[in-house]
Amino acid sequence: MPLLDHLIELRQRMLWSVGSLLLMFLVCFFFAEYVFDFLAQPLADVLLDGREDSRPPRLIFTNLTEVFFTYVKVAFFAAAFICCPIFLVQLWLFVAPGLYKHEKSAFAPFLAATPVLFFVGGSLVYFIIFPLVVEFFIAFETTGGNGNLPIELEQRVSEYFSLMMKLIFAFGLCFQLPVIMTLLARVGLATSKGMAAKRKYAIVGVFIFAAIFTPPDPISQLSLAIPIIILYEISIYMAKIVEKRRPKDEYDDLDDDADEDGGEEDGTTPAKT
Repeated sequence: MPLLDHLIELRQRMLWSVGSLLLMFLVCFFFAEYVFDFLAQPLADVLLDGREDSRPPRLIFTNLTEVFFTYVKVAFFAAAFICCPIFLVQLWLFVAPGLYKHEKSAFAPFLAATPVLFFVGGSLVYFIIFPLVVEFFIAFETTGGNGNLPIELEQRVSEYFSLMMKLIFAFGLCFQLPVIMTLLARVGLATSKGMAAKRKYAIVGVFIFAAIFTPPDPISQLSLAIPIIILYEISIYMAKIVEKRRPKDEYDDLDDDADEDGGEEDGTTPAKT
């Protein structure tokens, strides 16, 4: 295809993606309050179990437009998550015609694994990590007395949502490590031996990353760092598998090129399988 046709095809795929995102955003905005209640449930569970007084816990807002714009962010986040398979399908439809047969079979599983791994990372935050983080920080509350003022949590709506999204995205993106490293090994930019030799540097980098993208408590930092280290080891194993299959794939490339050249020389078009 000429370059202009490629650009037209890319525009069409982007229009489908953006259109589906806007449509789903409108739907999700109608249910934004329920989605936010779902995201706030881990905080509610910890606070309701830990409160000894009769005053129920609450979320507050200090800006007149804070709740509205928080619901807008919630709707956009939910819409992007739901539309992720559509984005990946449009990406696949754009790049698939330019791939060899074995490249299609190798690339397709990574597209399917990307949202699954992101969902696993987000679920780990929602069900395990965030309750532990809340319990750690709630321990700093004091009841006061004897001339001392009490220290109690009054969590803002926007700040809570920002913290939750920060953790979900951090874990979700980190769980893409096997996909990224395996693809790099597939194209020859990374090797299993190289990743194994740089393991100690990777571990240090992981803990630095966890210290930046998680709250400053050891529980959340270890909860992010340990899964990433495990995923790094999985990436090394996946890279070894890819390296073993690479000679056969390169032979298939030469075979496919020969078929295409043969079809052009005798004036026929190679049949698609």
